[in-house]
Amino acid sequence: MELSVCGIACNKCSFFADKKCDGCRNVAPSGKCVWNGRCELYDCAAKKNIPHCGKCPDFPCATLKEWASGENGERIQNLIDLNNSEKQ
Repeated sequence: MELSVCGIACNKCSFFADKKCDGCRNVAPSGKCVWNGRCELYDCAAKKNIPHCGKCPDFPCATLKEWASGENGERIQNLIDLNNSEKQ
């Protein structure tokens, strides 16, 4: 399962399914997110040189919690599961 930096499962994202997005790891570095702007979560992870928000010492931070409270709430659990699988 491919996950965005903030833990959204790409295969469950309507933008990805409708071919309106090629995945944040591909489009976010150039600032071409589906909302035509920068992704603050992607930029934060890139600044900290971490592969995803689950590797952040502040995980889950207030920003991630706020984004997850509106939509794709499973993203935090996805990152917890990813961290656990990477430890094995």
